[in-house]
Amino acid sequence: MRWGSHAEKVEPLVLTYAIGDIHGCLNHLRVLLDKIEEHRAGRARKLVFLGDYIDRGPDSAGVIALVRKVQEREPGNVVCLMGNHEDLMLHAHYVPGLRYNWLMNGGSAALRSFGIASPEDLPSDVVRWVKDLPTFHEDGQRFYVHAGFRPGMATPDPDEHTRLWIREPFLSEQHDFGKYVIHGHTPLHAGEPEVHPYRTNLDTACVYGGALTAGVFTDERGPAIQFLQVE
Repeated sequence: MRWGSHAEKVEPLVLTYAIGDIHGCLNHLRVLLDKIEEHRAGRARKLVFLGDYIDRGPDSAGVIALVRKVQEREPGNVVCLMGNHEDLMLHAHYVPGLRYNWLMNGGSAALRSFGIASPEDLPSDVVRWVKDLPTFHEDGQRFYVHAGFRPGMATPDPDEHTRLWIREPFLSEQHDFGKYVIHGHTPLHAGEPEVHPYRTNLDTACVYGGALTAGVFTDERGPAIQFLQVE
């Protein structure tokens, strides 16, 4: 418990850990979650997953199972956002003509992890979970989104496709969205998070040999106070 002047009680510090693109890297995720628990040291915490749990890496099915388990254990403290790869998976599942777009973008690895050959055979409970994922989250200091927002539009951007897929002009314009923006989607192959005045990118290219990153945030400022990584 922290105390202010004149013995005034101050609420315990709540830490928010935002986790970048996982892409089937289950072992990295397990280690990162352990690091988060060690770092929190008993303090209250929230988790925000920025999407792209699946594709390209070796165990998309295992990642989804672990993330769902964590969320079910603490539904009020765990937010799971949709990424563009989950969007691709849903389209492949419901529209057979769109399956190849997903398979060419890492979906084949996801199917193998589920032990199936066709998007139509994806487990129904997984499809329901993915379909219900939100495309943004906000707290007092920040917006969390997979890809980003269009500069100059109402915030949070009302277009779900933009939230899942945008790169430009979001990445090149230094735009104040009213709150600090935490996102992934665009892999940083150097393996380090990218911190800008109005946004931070946490996709540190884990599936390409980089790192899986969690940004550590408080209620007192927008940018991260620290980063935790698993290489």
